[in-house]
Amino acid sequence: MRAFRIRMAEDFDLEEILNLANGKRLEYETYQPVFWRVAPDAKAQQRTYIADQIADEKVITLVATSESKLVGFVIGRLVPAPPVYNPGGLTCSIDDFVVRRNDLWETIGADLLDQVRKVAISKGAVQVVVVCGHFDEPKRKALEKSSLTIASEWWVAPLDTQSR
Repeated sequence: MRAFRIRMAEDFDLEEILNLANGKRLEYETYQPVFWRVAPDAKAQQRTYIADQIADEKVITLVATSESKLVGFVIGRLVPAPPVYNPGGLTCSIDDFVVRRNDLWETIGADLLDQVRKVAISKGAVQVVVVCGHFDEPKRKALEKSSLTIASEWWVAPLDTQSR
């Protein structure tokens, strides 16, 4: 029996979504401190963005709850592929995708991904693209188990010549 429920996000979910996202940002900053450097006002900046995503009917914003507590969320934006690629339809682009604890990726994370994929398919998407930090092993394993494969990696370095 499933001990959690997945539903469309609502306005009252905003604070918990922001708290989970902030925790993931701080974690990712340790992975790559230049690219993922957290802005001083990151949570405030994200507040408007996430609120807009929840309100936008073209965006798929799902939350998972357990015992009335938010334990994960995913935001899938339906976007066209760049003009030089032709996957055959829309892409469900997922940047914001977090679960409360790493041990929840293979259950709640996998179910959130499955649900956002189903909704995206019903809206004409033909592929899903998920952002994942290089050292986020629990999330990477869950994505692989959900039949996603790595399509690209971004390599970064500061342009400070003193650091070489």
